[in-house]
Amino acid sequence: MQTATILSPGKLLPARLTRGFTLLELLVVLVIIGLLVAYVAPRYFSQVGKSEVKAARAQIRALEDALDQYRLDVGRYPTGEQGLEALNAQPAGEARWQGPYLRKAVPKDPWGNAYQYRAPGEHGEYDLLSLGKDGQPGGTGEAADIVNWQ
Repeated sequence: MQTATILSPGKLLPARLTRGFTLLELLVVLVIIGLLVAYVAPRYFSQVGKSEVKAARAQIRALEDALDQYRLDVGRYPTGEQGLEALNAQPAGEARWQGPYLRKAVPKDPWGNAYQYRAPGEHGEYDLLSLGKDGQPGGTGEAADIVNWQ
């Protein structure tokens, strides 16, 4: 005898239509989802890396603007010893300091490392750089240094 399920008063569905999905059908769907993820994920994560590089460049430009404002007020850029912290806290003996020159604390680069500041610099009055994703000098792609002199 075949069983039936009541759909609404007066209408019955055969039991075979109410059982659900077979294991094979579920596996086929999981394989399809896996293939889609394998295709989309690398493209998505490559874009994330590019956006981190763009964010580092934008932060370096913002730090350059703050350093230029510091120079206008004090007459020179912060020394290497004073570092970027001179943009938020008045260095000892700097009577002409009109800061803070940043709204928040000096940011870390997108990979969580501190920006490197050298004054005097090898490429200008100061060098400002992020060591990239790997945190090591040099590198290529996302691991390349992001600098203010290029």
